[in-house]
Amino acid sequence: MYSLIEMLRYKRPQGSTTQNEFCERFLEPHFGLPDRDGNYVLRIGDNPTICFASHHDTVHKTEGLQQLVVTNNIVSVADPTISSCLGADCTTGVWLMLGMIEQDIEGVYVVHAAEEIGCIGSSALVKSNPYWLSHIDAVISFDRYGDNSVITHQMGIRTASDAFSKSFATALDLPQLAADKHGSYTDSNEYANVVPECTNISVGYYGQHTVNETQDLEYADLLMYALTQADWSKLVISRDPSLYETHYDDDDWWSKSWGRLSTNSTYNDNRVSEPLDDHDMESLISLVTDNPSAVAELLSKLGFSPDLLIDEANIDYGNYLNDYASRRYM
Repeated sequence: MYSLIEMLRYKRPQGSTTQNEFCERFLEPHFGLPDRDGNYVLRIGDNPTICFASHHDTVHKTEGLQQLVVTNNIVSVADPTISSCLGADCTTGVWLMLGMIEQDIEGVYVVHAAEEIGCIGSSALVKSNPYWLSHIDAVISFDRYGDNSVITHQMGIRTASDAFSKSFATALDLPQLAADKHGSYTDSNEYANVVPECTNISVGYYGQHTVNETQDLEYADLLMYALTQADWSKLVISRDPSLYETHYDDDDWWSKSWGRLSTNSTYNDNRVSEPLDDHDMESLISLVTDNPSAVAELLSKLGFSPDLLIDEANIDYGNYLNDYASRRYM
């Protein structure tokens, strides 16, 4: 079995050389070559009804290999001036799936491309409608912070039933797992219109997408064991994917969705409830400037139209129209 520590050393922004090296070393010996959209797909069993999902890109700003430190079974980056994050999102998910594959657990295993820049790989896969998809009752992503979530809603919209979340904890014999309606957005959400139960499972990382990101190795080992010993026949499938149900009733829905108010997180959660300092604001502006398509895609998924964004952000509408006209017609 591959070492999770070794896998975490690879900084893998989408399209990077290091990402390709990671895939060649860890994925292709099991999956073979990817599909045309960069997704790796492996089918185990005669008629699998569960799809296990993760993604092979990370939000690192640079590629290459990074040094790590482990203290009390918690792994983090050794030098935050060199690494912009740990990348446990979603390296731990990939590692868990490889362990399940080695144990020959029945299922369709998909390691998606380009999740971090808009779920491009999973979106393309669903649109291609592969033959196995019509048999799938549940898509289970391993891409959630913390150690107790079975996600039932993503971006406020139900993607999995409460009955399923309860049965998942029973199947794994992990009573700490419970329904969580504060999911953000990951690859399983792309399947939610065609697959009944689409969830995301906590894998033990905290502070994702930041230099303070950590991974709890003890929990990762516990989850690996539970997944390989699970009784998948206990899963309850009850959600109708044609129905639309929302949930936005919590004042701190956004914070809970992204884990910024998690009491277990090593990320300094107070920062999000106060204005960003000049350095963080410059970093945020730089991210938006360098990744306009990804930010626009995220805003779209959050329900923002151009008019709503103009209103909420107090953008000068006249200047916006002038700038738009200049870009389009000049």
